[in-house]
Amino acid sequence: MMKRSLSIRLFFHFAIVITLSLSAIGLFTYTYASTEMNDQLADNIAQTMRNTAYQTDLYLQNYDRATYSILSNGSVKHLLDMSSEDSYAYYEYSRQIKRNVFPPVFMLYPQIKFLYVIGENGRVVIDDNQNSAGIPDIDAAQQYKQLLAATPANGESTLLTRSIRSGQNANVITIARRIRGGSSYTPNGVLAMEVNVLELDNIWGELDLGQGGYQYVMDQNGNVIYTSGDEEAQTVMSSSTVDRLMHMEAGSLEQNTDGTKRLFISELSAYSGWRFVASVPLSELQRPIATIRSATLWVGAGTLLAALVVAYRIGASQVEPIRVLMNGMRQTEKGIWNKVEMKERRDEIGVLIRSYNLMVSRLSDMIESVYESELHRQKSEIELQQEALERHRAEFQALQLQINPHFLYNTLETIKCYAVVQDSEEITQMVESMAHMLRYSIQTNLEEITVANELKHVLAYLSIMKHRMDRELEVEVIIAPDLLLEKMVRLTLQPLVENVLQHAFPRGMEPGHFIRIDARRLEDRFLVIVQDNGMGMSNARLEKLRRRLELNRLAGEDTDDVYHRGGIGLMNVHRRIQLVFGETYGLMMESEEGMGTTITMALPADQHSKRI
Repeated sequence: MMKRSLSIRLFFHFAIVITLSLSAIGLFTYTYASTEMNDQLADNIAQTMRNTAYQTDLYLQNYDRATYSILSNGSVKHLLDMSSEDSYAYYEYSRQIKRNVFPPVFMLYPQIKFLYVIGENGRVVIDDNQNSAGIPDIDAAQQYKQLLAATPANGESTLLTRSIRSGQNANVITIARRIRGGSSYTPNGVLAMEVNVLELDNIWGELDLGQGGYQYVMDQNGNVIYTSGDEEAQTVMSSSTVDRLMHMEAGSLEQNTDGTKRLFISELSAYSGWRFVASVPLSELQRPIATIRSATLWVGAGTLLAALVVAYRIGASQVEPIRVLMNGMRQTEKGIWNKVEMKERRDEIGVLIRSYNLMVSRLSDMIESVYESELHRQKSEIELQQEALERHRAEFQALQLQINPHFLYNTLETIKCYAVVQDSEEITQMVESMAHMLRYSIQTNLEEITVANELKHVLAYLSIMKHRMDRELEVEVIIAPDLLLEKMVRLTLQPLVENVLQHAFPRGMEPGHFIRIDARRLEDRFLVIVQDNGMGMSNARLEKLRRRLELNRLAGEDTDDVYHRGGIGLMNVHRRIQLVFGETYGLMMESEEGMGTTITMALPADQHSKRI
């Protein structure tokens, strides 16, 4: 049952992974390919339309240049300036124009079918490139008025989709521009030429849009002047489609025409103002995409089926050795150390089975020795911890009880002198202060006390020293009230003050001398600072003291009077702080000869979590 269940789960997970992978790859490939192909086809058609518009502009600009020789001709200018009543001059100028002006243009540009000049004076010269006998008789005034309204006043040429000849508007392009005579500063005539639009079929008919695809050329008013299709092409270009195309510069749009979705790609000519439109059914564009979709589905289905078969076989081959190994582990749980018997395998499962058999063979032999070794190790560790604790306690108590006997002897001698000489309250004060100091110092427990307790101990010390030195001794305490309940090690502040009195002011404190006690928190540390402006010490002596502090050595020699004489020395204080809080705390020294000394006591700010 377990084999079957695990096999099904493996097969199920393999199937999910394979299906998701193939689906993601197929979907991405199809989406990307179809999008790229759609964009590429649309870009190709748009590029062809742009090229068609460009070639058309070049073609039409070539005709526009054909008018330059005419508008500057003297005979043409005289024709425009002549009187409308002078028939002889009209005959002469029209003859010169037809003989000398129009023929070179027809020769250079045989595509021109019809060429004429109409003046404001009502005179007109018309010539047909192929059929001189077919020249129509036109109403010059009416034609001039119509052409004048259609052409710009600045003399630039314009394109019209109509003919001067009645019944010839289909497939005709008229290129017209205003011209002026020699004596006029404003245009007083119109020059026009007609070209058969079918002459442009070689340019417009190059695009192959496939089955159902059509190409259109529309003028500025939305009239279709050319189409590559039949009557069906006319129905495709509905009025709504024309309206939407005329309101866009260039680009593409999708339109549903007679139930068929079509893509219209539009390009606007910069010179002629005509719009070149290609219309292609979306189904025609997406035919290659449908082929890709079908191929993707068939290949994906075949690949999925093959992958699922392989996944099932892999799952079944992995489950059997796992089941055998599981049964062996069940026996091991019961205390039966049997090896797993199975065909030799060289894969990871074979390595696992060999390792399991090796483990089983060694585990029964090693378990007793491991138990005994662990018990012995724990016992030894407990003994070492107890021994270290006792050693620290003994060292701490010994350090704390190292009270300088000279101080006690001198104090008792001073009390005796006061008692003999006079009956004074000083004796009471000294005795009370001495009693406080003795009671405070002989307590040997390891409990920390507060900054306020240490300051009270310093006050008792100063009270005694005031009578010994027969002068007032003041210590400036600038500790913030919220720091007075910070924890300290017992008997650490008074030795620092005593060290200052003995070494910073060996001749006593004079006016201007000061001893300042400060405290502050700095990140996770609590700093107590004792500063004086006494003698200070040399760099050599300061470096020697710093090295002693770094070595964590206790001051125990009489020659160490710089640090030790007169009470519990600096090294004693430094070591006791480290015994309580660890090696990262203790004393730091800064001093300059003749400028004074600063001793900083570093303690943890959160002592309940920092104490060792």
